[in-house]
Amino acid sequence: MIYQGNAITVARGGKDGSDAIATLTFDLKDESVNKLSSAVVAELGEAVAAIRAERGLEGLVIGSAKQAFIVGADITEFHSLFEQGAVEINAMLERVHGIFNAIEDLPFPTVTALNGLALGGGCEVALTTDFRVMAESAKIGLPETKLGILPGWGGCVRLPRLIGADNAVEWIAGGSENRADAALEMGAADAVVPSEQLEAAALDILARARAGELDYQARRAEKKAPLKLGPIEQMMTFETAKGYVAGKAGPHYPAPVEAIKVIQKGAGESRARAQAIESKAFAKLALSDVAFNLVGLFMNDQVVKKKGSQYEKQARPVKQAAVLGAGIMGGGIAYQSASKGTPILMKDIKSDAIELGLKESRKLFAKQVERGKLSTAQMAERLSNIRPTLSYGDFGEVDLVVEAVVESPKAKDAVLTEVEGQVGEETILTSNTSTISITRLAKNLKRPENFCGMHFFNPVHRMPLVEVIRGEKTSDAAVAATVAYARAMGKTPIVVNDCPGFLVNRVLFPYFGGFGQLVEQGADFQRIDKVMEKFGWPMGPAYLLDVVGMDIAFHAGEVMAEGFPERMADMAGDRAGDRGKSVIQLMVEHDRLGQKNDKGFYAYEEDRKGKPRKVTDEAAIELVKEVVSEHREFSDEDIIARMMIPLCLETVRCLEDGIVGSPAEADMALIYGIGFPPFRGGALRYIDAMGVDAFVTQAQQLADEFGTLYAPTERLRQMAKSGESFYDSKTQD
Repeated sequence: MIYQGNAITVARGGKDGSDAIATLTFDLKDESVNKLSSAVVAELGEAVAAIRAERGLEGLVIGSAKQAFIVGADITEFHSLFEQGAVEINAMLERVHGIFNAIEDLPFPTVTALNGLALGGGCEVALTTDFRVMAESAKIGLPETKLGILPGWGGCVRLPRLIGADNAVEWIAGGSENRADAALEMGAADAVVPSEQLEAAALDILARARAGELDYQARRAEKKAPLKLGPIEQMMTFETAKGYVAGKAGPHYPAPVEAIKVIQKGAGESRARAQAIESKAFAKLALSDVAFNLVGLFMNDQVVKKKGSQYEKQARPVKQAAVLGAGIMGGGIAYQSASKGTPILMKDIKSDAIELGLKESRKLFAKQVERGKLSTAQMAERLSNIRPTLSYGDFGEVDLVVEAVVESPKAKDAVLTEVEGQVGEETILTSNTSTISITRLAKNLKRPENFCGMHFFNPVHRMPLVEVIRGEKTSDAAVAATVAYARAMGKTPIVVNDCPGFLVNRVLFPYFGGFGQLVEQGADFQRIDKVMEKFGWPMGPAYLLDVVGMDIAFHAGEVMAEGFPERMADMAGDRAGDRGKSVIQLMVEHDRLGQKNDKGFYAYEEDRKGKPRKVTDEAAIELVKEVVSEHREFSDEDIIARMMIPLCLETVRCLEDGIVGSPAEADMALIYGIGFPPFRGGALRYIDAMGVDAFVTQAQQLADEFGTLYAPTERLRQMAKSGESFYDSKTQD
């Protein structure tokens, strides 16, 4: 044994019997995957030093004893590292470059055997060796730009020299995971073999390199030299890429374009200078709010996944599902279930509704075929997982039912009580309701413990979130089964407790309340949309209301007003005092329902792809004037505060009321459910970034002028006084 650590071992000898070959194996103790924490990187430095000191070696294989090779750096360390500032970040990068360069400079050929995922730092380890062999199922990539940073351990230097600048730009700026066959085609891999042949293939490459058949020194020299690109080629490659990537990433995500600049600046440099350029850019991005928030987002996602996994372990598997109510929503749910392998019955009382649901499913599968994700045979096979029916004949075998009929307590109550009599005693019933109390819907059920909410977001196939809503009598088993089914569908379930609007809609409606107040005070709704889209939302509030449907928003607003009259009374149709109608009520009364009938705040026309395109509608502008009661001047900052503070405050209340279990779950629900700007990290991280004290001060000033919609909670005031925050950068809780 040359070296033995907690995560790394180095031993002499391979299956070929040669004692001249060393094998460095990553196998992090007490972890399911290998990751490059600071402790593991330090071990790697010790291991490489031991290899350099060992006499008689003629080759090195780097591999993994786990299913994945290395999934990347230990992201849990990032926040504490970033907070130490540029000097410490650069010192860390210099240490790692020294270790990785030492691998690259070993006096004999080296090969990495990639048996599974090799991402981020794991990919950068593989790039240090002369050759790479991949198992057929392995994937390789540099996803750092998705965290607001860039590859900082040599990825921006080595990958372009290995696969070409244009291919490297695509991999790094896109943050993609790349299959073994693609890696082989581009030159990132030298061989792709079945996993059981991986070690033999790695040893074979070393033998050929030792025999002089493969010139590892030439490969190494090319990786360490400047890129072979002339000035015109450089301009065409990098300038074109920067323009395209900037347009795709948007102004709030600088890392992809910064990565291209790093590759460009380092193109004509030697290894040392190019790595210095990379390190400087990494440190700059690491100190940005965007990187801090995106890393926090990753951590929050891990919290949510861990909780979902814990529920899943307790669950009885859902082998057969059913959806009640076809149409667009039912068809979307059926498609999602069938596409992920869970057979589903799709029941309705009308044949034309069944056909509509099937049409929706077929359309979504057809798009997968068009994009090359499925073959026509696979499409046919997955479509067969959907069985349409007008009766309850096969419901005795169903494990879980999703009720997706019209958003009416009476209709849902009738359907749920009816289906309960047709299913087994252990069958879980769920309701895809967006606002109606689960406890209320459970009142007429014989087995309320087997009932919970399962709120999908539209369109089902695109929106990752599913709210799993626990009613007063919902059992842990019902929640666990529903979470497990949502995860099997490829969704991210977040468990919340019952209240009007649950979590996401409850938080969204104060945001609409702020919008309504602004419009009544003379703000131009089109300007509000532009300001909030510039802030980072995928669409402004007026546009979002058109997409949701004005009638649906009006109904949900009445539910919110009934549940939280002290701050959401303005969402109701029958408003107190002399303030008259809300802008949403006005739109409904004039049959301006949004995209569903091509007129709302905007008018809608079909674009070339048949999708609705919004255009300015003078009739809507004139109509909105009816609710304007005064004319104030607003800065962009005023608009942002008036919109964001009510949303953030309601998120705080949901956390304080126990509707959601943690800041991580609250923030992820808003990002996955309503498109909260990811680079801002979520509502609670947004408050932390502003400072709880500053947030409370601004909220109170608005509350004094505009009412309880902006009033901070007592607990939030206490947090402000004591200097608390929602997140501790060390724990992420």
